[in-house]
Amino acid sequence: MLLRMYPRKQQHLLNKTKPRRSRLMLLPLLIPVLAVSLFFSYRHIKSYFVQPEAIFVLGGAEERESFAAEFAQRHPELDIWVSSGSPEWYTQRIFAKAGILKERLHIDRQAVDTVTNFTTLVDELKAEGIDSVYLVTSDNHMRRARVIGEIVFGSRGIILKPLPVDSERSPEPIEKCFRDGVRSILWLTTGHTGATFRKTSDIDRWYKGQTTNNKQQATKDRKTHGN
Repeated sequence: MLLRMYPRKQQHLLNKTKPRRSRLMLLPLLIPVLAVSLFFSYRHIKSYFVQPEAIFVLGGAEERESFAAEFAQRHPELDIWVSSGSPEWYTQRIFAKAGILKERLHIDRQAVDTVTNFTTLVDELKAEGIDSVYLVTSDNHMRRARVIGEIVFGSRGIILKPLPVDSERSPEPIEKCFRDGVRSILWLTTGHTGATFRKTSDIDRWYKGQTTNNKQQATKDRKTHGN
C-alpha cells in the first residue's frame, strides 16, 4: 500500500512545484514593468507639487492654442512654447487677440509628429532653465503625449503638469501609446525618433492611393470612349 502511494505523492509534489517555477520565470519580465510603473507614478505624484515655469502647447488642433491663449491671460508670468500645428501667422493672431505679448510667445516648426514635439524642444527648454511645464493638448491625445513627455522631458528632469483640452473625441488606441513610447526610448538611446521612416511610409501609402485612383480613372475613360 505504501509503495503504491509514494509515486502518487511524489507526482503531486512535482505538480505543486511547476506553478512556482512558472511564476519565478515571469519575474525577469515583471521587474521592468514594475520599474516603469513606479517611475510614472513618481512623476505623476511629483507633478502635483510643482509650479510650472512655462506653457508647452502641442500643435495640431486650433482649440489647443485658443485654450493656451486664455490660460496665458491668467498667468502673465509664464512664457508660451507652441510646437508646430497651425501656420505661424495664425498662431500669432490667436495669441495677439488674447492680448499676449510677442515676447512671451515662442513658436517652433521643427516637429512633424507628437514624438518630435518633445524631442525638438526639450534641450532648448532645459537651456532656458525650465524644469516644469504645463502640457496643453486635446484630452483624447493626452495619454500618448504624457507617455512620450515623461520619457523625453523626464530624461532632462522636466516635470509635466497636464492641462487637457476638451475635444469631444474618443481616446486614441493604446497601440499608439506603445508605439510612440518605443520611439521615445529609441530617441534616448540613439538620438533618432524614427520619424523619417514613418514619413516615408506615409508617402508610400499616398503614392499607392494615387496609383489606384489613376488606374480607376483610366478604366472609366476607356469605358466612356468605348461606348
